[in-house]
Amino acid sequence: MYSYKELGLVNTREMYAKAIDGKYAVPGYNFNNMEQLQAIITAGMETDSPLVLQVSKGARDYANQILLRHMARGAMEIVKEGGSNIPVALHLDHGDSYELCVSCIESGFSSVMIDGSALSFEENAALTKKVVDYAHQHDVTVEGELGVLAGIEDEVSHEKSHYTRPEEVEEFVTKTGVDSLAISIGTSHGAYKFKLEPGEEVPPLRFDILEEVEKRIPGFAIVLHGSSSVVPEYVDIINKYGGNLENAVGVPEEQLRRAARYAVCKINIDSDGRLAMTAKIRETLANKPAEFDPRKYLGPARDELIRMYRHKNENVVGSAGKA
Repeated sequence: MYSYKELGLVNTREMYAKAIDGKYAVPGYNFNNMEQLQAIITAGMETDSPLVLQVSKGARDYANQILLRHMARGAMEIVKEGGSNIPVALHLDHGDSYELCVSCIESGFSSVMIDGSALSFEENAALTKKVVDYAHQHDVTVEGELGVLAGIEDEVSHEKSHYTRPEEVEEFVTKTGVDSLAISIGTSHGAYKFKLEPGEEVPPLRFDILEEVEKRIPGFAIVLHGSSSVVPEYVDIINKYGGNLENAVGVPEEQLRRAARYAVCKINIDSDGRLAMTAKIRETLANKPAEFDPRKYLGPARDELIRMYRHKNENVVGSAGKA
């Protein structure tokens, strides 16, 4: 059993409470490799932002759970040696079983998500409570989910979405003892969030649902998944240098900033990081076809990620200067 506190991490309880009071959101950034983690930590330190480092089941399998733990420890040592004291949580994104959540808690995660959103309400509540009961014994925070987001990202795949029913949130929070709740108000996973006709605009998020949820559980920590903006600049670069991302559209940044001023205290961003990295790698290799040193194309990709994460912290989630 490894405690997250030994790694220099924190759980999400205090950082979310501060975010709700301060009308901003903590960024939840997914990572799979060293360059992504370096970029997230660097941008967080440069903008003095709290961070949630997110790892999916697929990323954990890809990177190896032992290596991930030491990567998290190393990241926190970099923060400390850099003279920063930004709070950082290590979070399991879309955990699909009690066993996976327990394994993550025992390997040093400070926060876990149990995603029972595809189950019936009662089954979801029972599974979430089971995870909460174990996690709270170790002072680990738990995120649950009500409502289903469409789209595909890692193992998370749903053909259709359905919005969160505000009338269910009070009962769910009371029954489970969960620390935060992901809701569905129109975001979705992946780079293809909306199917738009030519000239059609992205539909607005359902702020009416968000407002009703906030009324029913005032001061409670709300999370938005699938909140990448699918930055057009990166889509254009990818397509210019041999990619094929047709009609990739995301959530407008101004809508996310508005959501952060409500009770939304964490906004998850994954696809934008993938797009930024892929765009710079494609651009570098296309312009320097003789290049074969991974540092020469992963380095520029990392620099672009830092720039993008800084922008998100400062202008989208509003977490800059809030550590």
